[in-house]
Amino acid sequence: MLNLTAKLCVLSYGRQLQSFMVKTANDSSGFATSALIDMYSKCGCFQDACRVINGDVGVGIDLVSKNAIIAACCREGELEMARNLFWSHPKLNDTVSWNTLISGYAQNGYDDKAIELFGCMLKNGFRWNEHTCASVLSACSSLRNLKLGKEVHAWVLKDGMSSNPFVSSGIVDVYCKCGNMKYAEPVHAVIGSENSFSVTSMIVGYSAQGNMVEAKRLFDSFSEKNSVVWTAMFSGYVKSQQCEAVFELLSNFNAKESTVPDDLILISVLGACAIQAAMDPGKQIHAYILRTGIEMEEMLISAMVDMYSKCGNITYAQNNFERAIVRDSVLYNVMISAYAHHGYENEAIRLFEEMLERGFRPDEVTFLALLSACRHCGLVEMGEKYFYTMIEDYAITPEINHYACMIDLYGRASQLNKAVEFMRRIPVGLDGVLLGTFLNACQINRNVELAREAEDELLKIEGDNGARYAQLANVYAAEGKWVEMGRIRKKMKEKEVKKNAGGSWIYVENRVHIFTSDDRTHPQTEALYAILYCLTSELNAVFKWKIELGVLY
Repeated sequence: MLNLTAKLCVLSYGRQLQSFMVKTANDSSGFATSALIDMYSKCGCFQDACRVINGDVGVGIDLVSKNAIIAACCREGELEMARNLFWSHPKLNDTVSWNTLISGYAQNGYDDKAIELFGCMLKNGFRWNEHTCASVLSACSSLRNLKLGKEVHAWVLKDGMSSNPFVSSGIVDVYCKCGNMKYAEPVHAVIGSENSFSVTSMIVGYSAQGNMVEAKRLFDSFSEKNSVVWTAMFSGYVKSQQCEAVFELLSNFNAKESTVPDDLILISVLGACAIQAAMDPGKQIHAYILRTGIEMEEMLISAMVDMYSKCGNITYAQNNFERAIVRDSVLYNVMISAYAHHGYENEAIRLFEEMLERGFRPDEVTFLALLSACRHCGLVEMGEKYFYTMIEDYAITPEINHYACMIDLYGRASQLNKAVEFMRRIPVGLDGVLLGTFLNACQINRNVELAREAEDELLKIEGDNGARYAQLANVYAAEGKWVEMGRIRKKMKEKEVKKNAGGSWIYVENRVHIFTSDDRTHPQTEALYAILYCLTSELNAVFKWKIELGVLY
């Protein structure tokens, strides 16, 4: 009856049962005590569970009661109390005791301690079982510990436990979380598609690696779609920048699921809107959130602000930021980046000062946004101040993008000599990003000589990148160096490299329409070219009319 009460989580029934047990003297056994502890714990009354073991029912502690109270402590997150109880009567400990505490550590995020205790269990001569294995595999997944995961897999094969679906699916999850799909695939193939946990892990693993073809294949064949696989598919499509697939998936979700999309799904959709600069669907998501009363937590607000900013509406971004009651460093970073992107350098700096006043510690993203604000406005001294503050005051090691911002800053401010000197002090090797940024600085400052020096290094690193040849050709063409431009074009042709065609897109009638140069793949190609022909004819007519009137300079 106590077990049934625990499943139903009806506390009043449990109290009545305990009263009856006391009256009828059925409360003295260890099994009765453990059942009471379990009932109170699962009904959310941890203190009542503790009082049972402290003597309210007049019994001492035994192995069964001890294991029950350790489990209750783990369930409540009282890991220190659980550990003290575990070691207070070490002679009472059995395999269940060890498994309970290992599982408690793993479930509460103390994965290192779970693995450490597992090692201690083996040293003390206790034999592990499938319950131990499941907890240790969970810890390996969280820690992305592929080496230990492989060792556990070997033990499982040696002890003949691979037929246990919980153990096998745990092994699949370890390999997927560690990004080793080559090892995960054969284990999953043995289990079969009936194991929903294994299928979920495979979908998450493929999505994390951007292999959306395999992820979708499993997803389409999976009958028990849960929030984890939906979220994995959304985030996978966003990560691989398949934004149209994100919108299609959202339509499928709304058609097949009766539940409201969770925050992570909405964040992924807003991320797709930001990538495509598609504000209309972003507004629809915003309206949906307001209409359904979904609570706007920090992550969701940050995604909303970022979407409006990247769609070009800084006013909407600012309004959403100001409405946020609780702000974290991520939200500040997004808004500072938004101001920097739109050329509001003073607002970006003001918000940074506010961020410091509120006790938030800036990170590499914060300083990248500040440097971006400075480079757009040519604030060299301010940019140098933030760059060296990041290193000296906050011990943040600059990344490639920080160095690129500084080079671009010097280039835009016509201080190319400073850019050259700065590049000599960069402790990491110059890559295509840095050299490409420097090449742009050379073009801005019309310095062909330095561009020629950068050319050799750039083509050594990115000799198969057609965009770099086009960039170099444009630098020489801008200064009338046609021989040099021809040499670059010839070299590009000899290496058989091509620059990817430029593209554009527009969001119309709930879908993204993508266009590239000389594109004829769109289903409405004939109509589009007919309209383009009409517009071109009208422009030519206006141009001719202005020439005749003499108003074109």
